[in-house]
Amino acid sequence: MRIGELAGATGTTARALRHYEQAGLISSERAPNGYRVYDERAVVRVRNIRYLLAAGLTLDDVRVFLPCLDGDVASAPPSERGLRVAAERLAVLEQRIAAQTEARDRLETALRQATGVHIRPKA
Repeated sequence: MRIGELAGATGTTARALRHYEQAGLISSERAPNGYRVYDERAVVRVRNIRYLLAAGLTLDDVRVFLPCLDGDVASAPPSERGLRVAAERLAVLEQRIAAQTEARDRLETALRQATGVHIRPKA
């Protein structure tokens, strides 16, 4: 299948697919006309990549899961290495959330001091 067909089948973009390919997560062959051609199994692989990215992992993190990207990643038993990567990513996200919460609180305090009004935006 060509890149546009794979993009449509997986709900992603051709640009994202080229990015995944550049990162070594998927591969293609070249047709005589130079177009990328993907194996049908690429649909499962791309869906798994997107599942892991949506869970908060990075493309570098996803590389750890290369051996199982062609199966059912969501229901497969986790590996020790996969669990370690996920735990490390969770720690990074927690740190970012804490930093953003502190920044929000400082800004809220500054606005309250400047205006005398308690300002909390709608969620």
